[in-house]
Amino acid sequence: MIKAAILGGSGYTGLEIMRLLAGHPEAEVIEFSSRKYTGQPVSSIFPSMAGHEYDSLVFKNPADLADTEADVVFLCLPHGAAMDIVPHFIERKKRVIDLSADYRLRDVAVYEEWYKEHSTKNLLADAVYGLPELHRDRIKDALIVANPGCYPTSAILGLSPIVEGGLVDPNSVIIDAKSGISGAGREASLKTAFCENYGGFEAYNVGLHRHTPEIEQELTLLAGKDVKVTFNSHLLPVSRGILSSIYADLTEPRTTAQIIETYKEFYAGEPFIRIMPEGTYPNISNLRCSNFCDIGLWVDEARGRLIVISAIDNLMKGASGAAVQNMNIQFELEETLGLTGLPAQLG
Repeated sequence: MIKAAILGGSGYTGLEIMRLLAGHPEAEVIEFSSRKYTGQPVSSIFPSMAGHEYDSLVFKNPADLADTEADVVFLCLPHGAAMDIVPHFIERKKRVIDLSADYRLRDVAVYEEWYKEHSTKNLLADAVYGLPELHRDRIKDALIVANPGCYPTSAILGLSPIVEGGLVDPNSVIIDAKSGISGAGREASLKTAFCENYGGFEAYNVGLHRHTPEIEQELTLLAGKDVKVTFNSHLLPVSRGILSSIYADLTEPRTTAQIIETYKEFYAGEPFIRIMPEGTYPNISNLRCSNFCDIGLWVDEARGRLIVISAIDNLMKGASGAAVQNMNIQFELEETLGLTGLPAQLG
């Protein structure tokens, strides 16, 4: 049985990992940390855990997990916090799955431009970007898996087949993405309050979203040349889900049927990618609480432009579900273990 520890467990991503591992046949959570709730039973903060064996867990101070017996450590910490403790776990030969941005960007100058000074630059080369559909072979042997951001997961999965295949002009890409409020985290704020969001819909971080370089990094690797995208984010008045409408100019005429076939071939055998039939498109309600990514496609033949609609649950395929998928790969388990539940369409 794989033993797991979760640092920063009082947020949504930590809760989701615990929920997933509660039903995992080969893994279990042995320690759960939170500075805010140290000493309190997990079920007192997350009543959904009442009656489960995890009901007996108590939030620990993160410092108390320094010598954890866990085989894998999930870091659900703010950007900038993970880099200071990752070396400690690496020295002790622990597998680390980091859900922050601290190890996602290969170029330290790019990280420091968008985030803060990096204190463990020497470990960046050892980290593997944790998108299984692109980096499965490297994830298997990685000590540090940099779990992708939620927006980048939706965008990169939506664009990978056509960027790698050279079917679109990579510098014509526009990504118009929308996220549920849980993407902002569990900490209370006026910006994410119900009354401030219900009935509203707005763009935020226009032209300045920190996920932009992450998307460009992965698309550049696929294209084999520098890629710059226009990315914009919006806040939906729903709890969870991401839907990205992506636009790009085709390099030569293609039909919708041809593009759909390209995507099916690229993602053949991928357990969590669902390419939709022609004329149908994703709805985030069909993905709630699942690890799927749904992709719908349409070619505007008159204008030589492709529209890609890519949707995920931001807390699952966009965060915690991907983290468990990466854990399965690292420990050579069936990749879908603990992740095969159908979407909760009503919620």
